Amino acid sequence: MFSNSLIELDRAHLVHPVASYRGHEASGVRVLASAKGATVTDAQGHQMIDGFAGLWCVNAGYGHESIVEAAAKQMRELPYATGYFSLGSEAAIRFAAELAERTPGDLNHVYFTLGGSDAVDSTVRFVRYYYHAQGRPRKDQFISLMQGYHGSSTVGAGLTALPNFHGGFGVPLDWQHKIPSHYPYRNPVGTDPKAIIEASKAALREKVAEIGPDRVAAFYAEPIQGSGGVIVPPTGWMKAMRELCRELDILFIADEVITGFGRTGPLFACSHDDIVPDMMTVAKGLTSGYVPMGAVFLSETVYNTIADGAGAAAVGHGYTYSAHPVSAAVGLAVLKLYEGGLLENGVRAGARLMAGLQSLADHPLVGDVRGRGMLAAIELVTDKARKTPLPPAAEPSRRIFDRAWSNGLVIRAFANGALGYAPPLCCTDAEIDAIIERTAKTLDQTLEDPDVRAAMA
Repeated sequence: MFSNSLIELDRAHLVHPVASYRGHEASGVRVLASAKGATVTDAQGHQMIDGFAGLWCVNAGYGHESIVEAAAKQMRELPYATGYFSLGSEAAIRFAAELAERTPGDLNHVYFTLGGSDAVDSTVRFVRYYYHAQGRPRKDQFISLMQGYHGSSTVGAGLTALPNFHGGFGVPLDWQHKIPSHYPYRNPVGTDPKAIIEASKAALREKVAEIGPDRVAAFYAEPIQGSGGVIVPPTGWMKAMRELCRELDILFIADEVITGFGRTGPLFACSHDDIVPDMMTVAKGLTSGYVPMGAVFLSETVYNTIADGAGAAAVGHGYTYSAHPVSAAVGLAVLKLYEGGLLENGVRAGARLMAGLQSLADHPLVGDVRGRGMLAAIELVTDKARKTPLPPAAEPSRRIFDRAWSNGLVIRAFANGALGYAPPLCCTDAEIDAIIERTAKTLDQTLEDPDVRAAMA
């Protein structure tokens, strides 16, 4: 039963991620009490469509009994099994095999983590070991994209290129470098796909030349930049960058922590551009957020180079909860749901979502509508011709979130005024339509915000 004491306990003890600590103390927590399908209910009984699937992770939707039963069964039989000492569990072994059958190309080797951030950290360690095994330890410099997000651990936050994850933390580290995002809506070269691709290729070539061709180890890219504002590259961008990395002798790491498991349509977004990265990270939809788990997929070349380089010695990288049997059992149950109709429903719902968001393009605040499948964004501006962002005084990330919440919708409101959408794949037509209707109401309310009106005057 909810009581105000919960708010006080939270205020006194629970540190929330990516929050203004003092701001959160002042406002107090919103307590979620239950969820089913695409609907979440707070402790006061207020129901909302979860247009963001938790944190882009509850891809299957809430309340699937098959997932709950899989977890309970595994907990009764074997709640934990370490992967150390060459031990393992049936659930983890079968899950790795099922995933390897479905990953692109020769990404046949699976290293399980607890989530996306430590999956990214693991790739850095694997990349370093890969080059040491080849006798090329000087290849120790890493490149990622501006507006990219690769976790909030110390290493991942340095590969991430969002100011909030850098300020006060002493990152990025001196071996972490950035090139500009493809960002079609705000790209200096314009919106032509070919020009954007060529600009990105030129930027990567220049950065490699600046650092030294014998120094650069890897390049990281999300198929769609999630936390940077749901920025969708032109078709062919990923393929062009992957091919360039091969030419430059750089490992290409695809970060599919957000885009994996039906979020953009297929099981993996790399399928859109028909590419096979050297490594690929996943999490979130891997278990639909029901339990923590992430993974790194390694190509045959990467895995065998590391294995041969180590020889009889242990590769000194491991986590206590890697290949956790309960998480693996949940992952197997979730995979069955994806392939039992959820992927197909997600494709249909995604088309309806994109069409609905496009129908809002004429709203005075809407500058750009972008997305793929069940991953989308609207970028709000106060001047469409100049693409002027909403003013900081309008507090977009707080006020727009609050308005949507009151209207029965959970979305991501970015600081620049972009609105992010990542609904569960189980959404019905009526739920997608409600997302659009409640968004329209939220936009109209935002248009009446005095700080927004002042900026438009």
